[in-house]
Amino acid sequence: MAPIGVAVIGTGFGQKVHIPGLQAHHQTEVVAVWNRDRTKAQSVADSCGAKLASNSLTEILAQADVQAVTLATPPFAHYEMAKEIIAAGKHLLLEKPVTLSVEEAKDLQKRAEAKGVIVVPDFEFRYIPEWQHFAELLSQGIIGKKRLIKIDWLASSRANPQRAWNWYAQKKLGGGALGSIGSHTFDYVNWLFGPAQSIRATLSTSITERPDPETKEMKPVDSDDVCAIALTLKDGTLCQITLSAVSYAGRGHWIEVYGDKGTLVIGNDSQTDYVNGFKVFFSEAGGETQAMPTPEQLTFPSVYSDGRIAPFIRVVDHWTNCINSGQPIAPSLNEGIYSQLLMDLTHQSHENKTQLNVPAI
Repeated sequence: MAPIGVAVIGTGFGQKVHIPGLQAHHQTEVVAVWNRDRTKAQSVADSCGAKLASNSLTEILAQADVQAVTLATPPFAHYEMAKEIIAAGKHLLLEKPVTLSVEEAKDLQKRAEAKGVIVVPDFEFRYIPEWQHFAELLSQGIIGKKRLIKIDWLASSRANPQRAWNWYAQKKLGGGALGSIGSHTFDYVNWLFGPAQSIRATLSTSITERPDPETKEMKPVDSDDVCAIALTLKDGTLCQITLSAVSYAGRGHWIEVYGDKGTLVIGNDSQTDYVNGFKVFFSEAGGETQAMPTPEQLTFPSVYSDGRIAPFIRVVDHWTNCINSGQPIAPSLNEGIYSQLLMDLTHQSHENKTQLNVPAI
């Protein structure tokens, strides 16, 4: 099968994860790199062997050998860039959060359907071996009827108040813990447990100013860094979610599912590697907790120094399978829209101090 020529737009996460992941996949070839600084784009292109480096998205999309694009710019740039990519008839792998509003996300879906292109979001937790095992155990009914779901994702990535002020500090640009990690959380809750019926949320900004790296002056922060969210799922199960990007020595990332037959847990206490280190535990009703080894057939064939690359390769594999079949298969942009809907409702619930129903999309 002929390789798919891919342009990588954005050279932060794009350089660290997208490029090595695309190079490792058997059907993708990095042929172009974009950065708003052409010199930076050229440096990255030289390092990965891409033929074209540019600070013009239009120039890149005009290339016949660019058949697909991965978009790894900050969230505020996604909608306008994605519209241009889709209009050019290029398939798109889109970082999350996919847009800044559910209306923008739905508009992208309509445009993609009209052009016949495949758009896939980067929801990589679905592809981590331990998470796939966790999902299998849930589907087998190991815990019986669910009574409570508790999710803690307590990280320290923004805990230092001297970390520089940038787009992440600004709500209007899509910054904050909700967009960064809540977008993943809302997707995997839907994947593992089903859709939500209602939501109640409170957001806070613990660090209200940060130093501007250029002027050295302190600039105001209005994006969230702690989120407390209560979901009621369609099946009536209560789901409590606590997210934080400012928790020194936070417990990491854990999901606890309590049922009438037992308790199933997945967790990773690392503050530096949010992919590797997950373990699954089960305790039958009244019994001792035991580790549940991951089946060999689910493990990664290769691992990398950056733990994010291996699941990203599986995202690329899903994307190329969708491109080859011409059919969007979950997780598709539809799942990106759902995650964005819950993020929008989280902000609305916080601002209005009320519980909101979750409409169908």
